[in-house]
Amino acid sequence: MPDTDLQFLRSYSWQVSIGRLAVLIAASALVGWWLGYFTEALVCAFGIYVVWSLSSLMRLQRWVMGRNRNAPPTDMGVWSDIASYVHSRHQAGKQRRRRLVQLMRAYREAAEALPDGVMVLSNTRQLVWSNASARRLLGLDKHRHRGQVIDHLIQHRQILEWLSAEKIDQPLIDVPAPVDSDIRLSMRLIPYAERQWLLVVRDISTLLKLEQVRRDFVANVSHELRTPLTVIHGYLDLIEPEDFPESSGMILEMRRQSMRMTQIVEDLLTLSRLDAQEGQRDELVSMSSMLSLLKREAEALSAGQHRIDIQLASQTDLIGSTKDLHSAFSNLVFNAVRYTPPGGSIDIAWRDLPDGACLSVCDTGQGIPPEHLPRITERFYRVSTSRSREKGGTGLGLSIAKHVLMLHQAKLRIESALGVGSTFFCDFPSVRLDAAAPAGNTSASMLTRQGAKPDRTVTP
Repeated sequence: MPDTDLQFLRSYSWQVSIGRLAVLIAASALVGWWLGYFTEALVCAFGIYVVWSLSSLMRLQRWVMGRNRNAPPTDMGVWSDIASYVHSRHQAGKQRRRRLVQLMRAYREAAEALPDGVMVLSNTRQLVWSNASARRLLGLDKHRHRGQVIDHLIQHRQILEWLSAEKIDQPLIDVPAPVDSDIRLSMRLIPYAERQWLLVVRDISTLLKLEQVRRDFVANVSHELRTPLTVIHGYLDLIEPEDFPESSGMILEMRRQSMRMTQIVEDLLTLSRLDAQEGQRDELVSMSSMLSLLKREAEALSAGQHRIDIQLASQTDLIGSTKDLHSAFSNLVFNAVRYTPPGGSIDIAWRDLPDGACLSVCDTGQGIPPEHLPRITERFYRVSTSRSREKGGTGLGLSIAKHVLMLHQAKLRIESALGVGSTFFCDFPSVRLDAAAPAGNTSASMLTRQGAKPDRTVTP
């Protein structure tokens, strides 16, 4: 028997009720025996007890079903005990509901105070709830727009296409707000519960302005540094080390460092132009000519210390900026030459993919440690500072390559393993290929590099 039943049986109300029934039966039996109506007296006693029980049960029903929860009746024996238990449970439930309401109100007030906009959408993209920031940024009304489909509330093609694609792993960045085109927004779609969506909207206008200030500062400083560096480098070229034997080492070092500083300035200017997306003019880029040019430049930098091969496994050409693409590819090739020991090999390949084409630069250098791969394309990030300075790197080559590829809807992938080498893949979508060019026959021998292949892939 459950503990609750035992508690009821042992309670005082049960003892009183049983005692009352026993006294009633005993008194009725005694009176009936004295008058000679023993059976009739017992039946009458049980009838009285049933009527009292039914009356108490009716009072209990009225009390339970009553809207105003007064104190439970106390003169009904075991029924009073039941009423007290129901009353206590009801009071506990009221307290729990009150706490939940307070908690929900606190959460809602906190969400209303968030500087970022938050919207709750149903599985059919109906607006369930939104906070004040979301309504301000998207021009919504708290009551009038609730329950409506978000497609009817936001008349912005780019936002609607992004919502329809349900790109939960790809936020929408830098779109104008529907209420004010000067306000720039970023959006993130987060799924939760049963096909429910949380749309987070953030005003990034200030961040974009600060980013523009940073780009302008870098561009202006780079422009200002270009002229004095050119003058210094020019005067250093006029000084012959042979004329100053005691200072020849210093003169050569100053020449080397001035050239390195000039290259850093030029790379910074290139990045500033790419950030502003200026100067890009789409044209037909001949990949056979591009690979031949890259090979000649790599051989000039290598000075015969490496084996350099090109593999033209596709006859398609690219559509884009020849200058920018050459800058991106040459940075990858020059890095491969710089960081591959003498006697190593460098393979430059252009091949077809199922949904586009790929240019790869593969070397047999020392490789990149796995912990550096996620940050390798950041500006001025170096795996080894001393080695980069020794090789003459600026720390901007991979960042330039990544920016150029992004402007061409392409993606940079890196595969690397210590002691084996590194391979940089530039994956171009089919929209960037020349549709008029004949499709080349991909040869497995031209596409596969001999030897071990690294097994770690990171997309920066």
